[in-house]
Amino acid sequence: MYESSYHYLLMSNHLSLQKKIMAVLKPLGLSTGQPKVLDHLRYHNGASQKDIAHACHIEPASLTSILNRMEKQHMIERKNLNGNRRSFHIFLTDYGMELSESIEKAFLSLEQEVFSGISNAEKEQFLKIFEKLYKNTTKKE
Repeated sequence: MYESSYHYLLMSNHLSLQKKIMAVLKPLGLSTGQPKVLDHLRYHNGASQKDIAHACHIEPASLTSILNRMEKQHMIERKNLNGNRRSFHIFLTDYGMELSESIEKAFLSLEQEVFSGISNAEKEQFLKIFEKLYKNTTKKE
């Protein structure tokens, strides 16, 4: 049956979660790409643009435009740390840190909703399987 196939369920869950995430984040005024950058910087403040692009699975050119918007909105600031004028490190401003905390709370709330009625053992098993799926889909050929 089509509705119970792996690809259909993965796609449907992804789309459903994406809608819920955007609905939760819309009041914060965040656009696509910004939440994952803020979330990454929360734990890796001062990361290079190259590291952010890699960790967030964003093309460098796309990341540049995301960071430009975030800088205009006072979420981040770029700093040149090692004298290389072409290499910037990205730091959260106080406002950016507040937003990242709001994002984390929103994600935790959404996770609780999504995993309601599912035991901790089932969650752990799901996470292990999902990690394997991720590794399989990101293998270099």
